[in-house]
This record gives sequence, C-alpha cells and structure tokens, in this order.
Amino acid sequence: MNTYKRIVLASRPHGEVTPDNFRLEEQPMPQLQEGQLLVRNHFLSLDPYMRGRMEETKSYAAPQPLNETMIGGTVGEVIESRHPKFAVGDKVQGMFGWSEIGVSDGALLRKLDTSRIPLSAYLGAVGMPGMTAWYGLTQIMKPKAGETIVVSAASGAVGSVVGQLAKERGCRAVGIAGGAEKCRYVVEELGFDACVDYKAGNLQDDLAKATPDGIDAVFENVGGGGFDACLARMNPFGRIALCGLIAGYNGEPMALHNVRAFLTMRLTLQGFIVSEHMDLWPQGLQELGGLVASGKLKFRESVAQGLESAPDAFMGLLKGRNFGKQLVKLV
Repeated sequence: MNTYKRIVLASRPHGEVTPDNFRLEEQPMPQLQEGQLLVRNHFLSLDPYMRGRMEETKSYAAPQPLNETMIGGTVGEVIESRHPKFAVGDKVQGMFGWSEIGVSDGALLRKLDTSRIPLSAYLGAVGMPGMTAWYGLTQIMKPKAGETIVVSAASGAVGSVVGQLAKERGCRAVGIAGGAEKCRYVVEELGFDACVDYKAGNLQDDLAKATPDGIDAVFENVGGGGFDACLARMNPFGRIALCGLIAGYNGEPMALHNVRAFLTMRLTLQGFIVSEHMDLWPQGLQELGGLVASGKLKFRESVAQGLESAPDAFMGLLKGRNFGKQLVKLV
C-alpha cells in the first residue's frame, strides 16, 4: 500500500446530516519515526455521539475540526512497528477515526485478546458501548433484584447490554424499540421481559401493560415521547441515567409534559460521559468480557462494507436503520 483512504468533515450540518458534510481523501502512507507503530484498521465504530461533535457548540468535548479525519473508535492489526511494546500482528483498539490507517506512539492503545472474544466486539459489547451500559446501570440506576428497569433504543449497542445486565441482577427488563422485528429480537434473543414498539402508535398504553408495577429506573438513549411516557410511570425515588438524546440531535424540540414527576416522585436524573470514568473501565470490562466469552451476553452487528459506505451508514444510524452495533468493515 502506497496510499490509504480517510474521510474528513468537509462542512458542518444544518439540521440533518447530508453526504456533502463529508469528503473522501487519499493520503500517502506515513513514514514511522522511532517509537511509533502503524495500524491497519479492520473495523470502524459509528456512534451517535459523533453527531454532536459535528456541531461547533459548547459541549463536553471540543468540536470535530473541519478538514480533519472524522473521530471514531477502531480495532485493527499492527502492520509495522518501531515501538518496543508492540509487535507486527498485535490486535489493538484505538481512536484512529474514519481512516484505513492509523499511526500511534502507543499511548491510549489497548492490546486485544481475540482468542475468546471477536475483534469487532471490542467496539461494542466489550468496548465503549458496553461500558456505557455498565456504568449507567451499575453507578446511576443501581438496580435491586425485583425492580423494573426500562431502556430506550433497546436493540442497539448500548441498550441491548443494559437489559441483559439488568436481567443478570434479577430485574424485570423492559425495552423500547422501533418495529416488531426489533422488539421480537429484544425479547426472544436478548431475554428482556417485554419490549414496547414505539412505532405501533400505542406507546403509553403498551408501556403501562409492560410495567404493571411502575418503573424504578430508566436508561435513556433517545428522549422525546418515550422518555415522557416513562416519567408518567416512575415509582418514588426512581433513578434515570441520561445517556443520549438522539431524538433531538438535528435540533428537533423535545418537550416533556410529565416533568412534574421529578418533584412528585422525588426522581434522580444524572447525565454522564463514560470516558470521564476510566478508573472503572477495568472492572466493567472484566464483567463484560467474561459474559461475552461465555455466551451469556449476546450482541448483534450491522456491518457496512468499505470506508466509502461510512457516511450513509452513519446517517442510517441517526434514523434508527441499524440493527445492533453499527460498524464499518475496512478489510
């Protein structure tokens, strides 16, 4: 390989993301310096947080710079090394973004064991999405056996793990997802007790039937009508882990009619960014890795082929067209 491809942010979106916001470029292969290594990325992770980074607004992290490689998690293989701790053939996880190639000095790279866990799973159930689920559930929702927890986007990379971890802890797990197929998967494959199809048009009634004893804790990925319906079903002293608001990522209003529940039910709501809690990652990843390796934690992937497919796959992710973790296969 004399060149490699990358995708940069060409312009900031106004409303919905469009293909014109991205640009595919071809770059010369980098020359390594002493202490560096070269990685051929095998998979790229696409995640909702990227939409927020595309905006030039105040947030928990700096905006994605224009004309630079789009941010993103990757897993791949070391193909050249001038670093004493990394050898050719090592599998690694990094943040090389929407690119076929990455150069590193070894900082923030994580060596991966693929003997019992598939390489791609380190971008999903045993990666940032899995840790997001683990942190929100264990540190904010703090479920007790017998309690009812609800998670939105339940068939996605984060929501699917939340429900399975809740079941491991003896809870009633109820999902909210879009479409009958996703809801069947959530119940029949992932083992949730129930799943509400928000596209069926009976969200409030269906949620009430699925949560006859009310709701003790919510893992919120979406916002909007589903979150509002959950607020109306909350039990006293309920806990809410606010992970994402994908329903409003394009600027759509998200009014809450049941905000009074925060007072009357004495609710606790906490937003969180999982990368700010790296001290807990070893503990969480140990549990997640063990569950995946033993087959107890199930996951599903939507895989787009080739770097060129990343923009369309990302736009589909924001509209809920993916099923499970959205990846791009680069090799």
